[in-house]
Amino acid sequence: MYFVCRWREGSPFGKRVVTLPDVSVLDWFRRGWAHDDPEAWIDSELCGNVYGLESIFEEVRERNLPPPGSVNELRQLLTEHLWVEGDDEGDFIRLGEHALRVRTDDDEVDLAYYFVDDEAAAASPDRLTFLLHDTWPLPADAGEPESVFSHSVPVRTVRLAPPGPDCVFSVRLCWQSPDTYRNLDLIGAVQFPGVSLPDLATHLSAEGPSSHRWPHDVRLLRALVAPGENDVGRALERYVELPGYAPSPASLDRMPTQEAVHREMMQLLRAQRPTESLIRLDAHIAQAARYIDGFFGFDQWFLFDNRWAAAHPGLARSLLRYAAHWDPYET
Repeated sequence: MYFVCRWREGSPFGKRVVTLPDVSVLDWFRRGWAHDDPEAWIDSELCGNVYGLESIFEEVRERNLPPPGSVNELRQLLTEHLWVEGDDEGDFIRLGEHALRVRTDDDEVDLAYYFVDDEAAAASPDRLTFLLHDTWPLPADAGEPESVFSHSVPVRTVRLAPPGPDCVFSVRLCWQSPDTYRNLDLIGAVQFPGVSLPDLATHLSAEGPSSHRWPHDVRLLRALVAPGENDVGRALERYVELPGYAPSPASLDRMPTQEAVHREMMQLLRAQRPTESLIRLDAHIAQAARYIDGFFGFDQWFLFDNRWAAAHPGLARSLLRYAAHWDPYET
């Protein structure tokens, strides 16, 4: 079984993935039900703190609650006694037969954590592969030209080129964006139909009448591309040199010329890239883990096209879902 914590983690992917010996979610909770020191047990079991999770075990001790005998009983106990914040609609605790998904916040950022048994992981690669992946970087091999990749995940579309077989996807996972109110109120990746990754920078550089309506992340990526540049990898190299948890040129929303906004962007760059930041550039996937500081850890940006996605369909679809909703079973 797996445990995943999507939070301010020290890993490049901004999540903690732990393998557990238990067969089911129910088994794990029953094993720790009457532990004398819940915080220490959780810290040992899950390789660190999990915000609010100890509350259910503290209630067990205070109220002498009997261990659950079924998933339904566990669901009821979690609903009544597990502490989560910001759950105005009462749906931040979601327990099925094979997976528990919980969303809360730590007063600074939103976070989510998951228990996923092996049966669920095997049954839903299109939903769970990226969630359970913990090795940097993602694989780089790609499919043949005109490889077909299909998905059913909600994404936003920006048209930079006439229709064609190629498509680039942009997935930026960050702590704050003008496109979202909170970091887990997600609205999906961006797709660029008719474009391959090697051609993305060239298309972004073109001035167009609709560019002011592009999503914030697309305008940010455009600002990172130098005028006349045809390598989007250089844009991600600049991205990992930006400071702060919400980097953006002040003029970005006014949509100045690319030359002007790029000049402003260059003035924001650190003198030296943090040694913790990671970047990997390949022909059909570019990936960056930008180190912010010791509190926020990292944010991430993935750019990949249909050739990479066709070679890794489960990973690609689950990554798109990761950017669309905090619960991988929702979309």
